Amino acid sequence: MTGLLVVLGAMVGAPLRYLTDRAIQTRHDSGFPWGTLTVNLTGCLILGALTGAAVSSPTYALLGTGFCGALTTYSTFGYETIRLTEERSYLYAALNVTVSIVAGLGAALLGFTTAHALS
Repeated sequence: MTGLLVVLGAMVGAPLRYLTDRAIQTRHDSGFPWGTLTVNLTGCLILGALTGAAVSSPTYALLGTGFCGALTTYSTFGYETIRLTEERSYLYAALNVTVSIVAGLGAALLGFTTAHALS
C-alpha cells in the first residue's frame, strides 16, 4: 500500500515539476535555472510543513516521498550548476548553490514552524 501511495504522489509531482519549470523558464531570458529553484523551494516548504504537522505515515508517503520526491530535483540542480560553470557563468553557479541551500533550508523551516504552530 505504501509503495502505491508513493507512486500516486510521484504521478502528480513529476508532471507538475516539468510544467512549472517550463512555465517559469520561458519567462526569463537569463541562463539562471529559475524553474528548478522554484520547484525545489516549493518542495522544501511542503516537506517542512508535512513534518511540522506530524502527518500520518501514509500521508507522508503520498505527499512527502511521492509528491515532493518527484516535484523536487537535486540531480537537475547539480546538472544546471555544472552547466553554468562550464559556460563560465560563475556568478550564476555560485548564486544557484547559495540560494538553493539557504532559501531551501529557510523554506523548510518556515513550513515546519507554521504547520507546527497551527497543529
